[in-house]
Amino acid sequence: MAAPVCQSTLSGCYQLGGHKGRPYVAMLSFEAALATVREKIEASRIQAPIEMVALGASRGRVLAEDLTADRDYPPFQRSTRDGFAVRAADVAQVPVTIDVLGLARAGSPFEGAIRAGSAVEIMTGAPLPEGADAVVMVEYTREVESGAPSLPRAAGRVEIQRSARAGDNVVIRGSEAALGSRVLPGGRRIGPGEIGLAAALGRTSLRVFARPRVAILPTGDEVVPVDKQPAWFEIRNSNALALAAQVEAAGGVPCLLGIAPDRKDALRSLIEQGLACDLLVLSGGISVGKYDFVAEILADLGAEFYIQSVAIRPGKPLAFGRARDRFFFALPGNPVSTFVTFELFARPAIALLGGSGFQPAIFLKARLAKSVRQKTGLSVFMPARVTRDANELDPVVELVGWQGSGDLVGLAEANCFLALRPEQTETAAGDWVDVLPKSW
Repeated sequence: MAAPVCQSTLSGCYQLGGHKGRPYVAMLSFEAALATVREKIEASRIQAPIEMVALGASRGRVLAEDLTADRDYPPFQRSTRDGFAVRAADVAQVPVTIDVLGLARAGSPFEGAIRAGSAVEIMTGAPLPEGADAVVMVEYTREVESGAPSLPRAAGRVEIQRSARAGDNVVIRGSEAALGSRVLPGGRRIGPGEIGLAAALGRTSLRVFARPRVAILPTGDEVVPVDKQPAWFEIRNSNALALAAQVEAAGGVPCLLGIAPDRKDALRSLIEQGLACDLLVLSGGISVGKYDFVAEILADLGAEFYIQSVAIRPGKPLAFGRARDRFFFALPGNPVSTFVTFELFARPAIALLGGSGFQPAIFLKARLAKSVRQKTGLSVFMPARVTRDANELDPVVELVGWQGSGDLVGLAEANCFLALRPEQTETAAGDWVDVLPKSW
């Protein structure tokens, strides 16, 4: 069978050779691989089940309904400052002294209307009295001794020292949201702000999508349980717990399957268990080594591979596909590679499977502290730290001292990843560069 031909790297793929009887595969660019993940999962039209949860337990869940305003927000003209509610026409020429009729505060509005040449003292958050259309901040007023004993209690006279226009320091009724309008769309991940908004709407429970169950399966005879004293040639199972934390942060439910040894029968059994979940994430065993059996076992189970390699460092040997109607990611086994590839590809997949919209990684900008050189042809993600001292106006990023994709110490020290595009072979100190924040 002839190998497929990739005409140009502009299409997002690169030609690779076959190995051990496997067909030739196209290595995708980072952008093309991410687009493939989105396309395949969206095309599957998988719908997460819906459940009801208490508002206080909804943080991190994905909303499965639109929330609409049960009244105008704000429900009245609201003062944004402490000061005096006035008619703008009465304070067009300043200074001017006017009568103070009383006091309005949050939870205790002024009963009555402002007449020409008068004002009401008002506190932040209080409803604007009838007839008023502006608020003059207290800093621009001066109390005047009253010569009118008939004025109400808490009243007097005040000199207005700054003019005001209609609407100054006032939030107009319904300007935040009108009665019946959508204020929070379904598919939004719920955070503290969304919980506060739902509470303001009077909601005590919300309809949310069930969190996808994500099976986690590290592979390799060299991997031993965390609580075991490893031999000099063994490593503890750090990937499983790190991935579990990443899955939870992404909105999924981690399902730890243990450790798969480098034996086909045991690996197949564990992969079959993992395919009972909504998503299977493996680490290790996906390269072309003599004991890398993951791709072979998945193929035996009828897997369709959409991605088999990505032009990134670390993380080039990465597979994404579908087997037995379940999606899977086979990530490289080195800890930094596993971490990076999960953030770039598996996290957006979990969001889609969990009822949310497509949520790719967000890249921010910082100035490079020291020049960096890299080989061309790959998108590179290197552990780094963004800092900002008192003398710097811009955020600055600097690589941490890491020793490659197996360095967990460097990964823990980093608070971000410096992201360089394939064409950025030489980047000078002071250049603006992309950084990928490290998820918590």
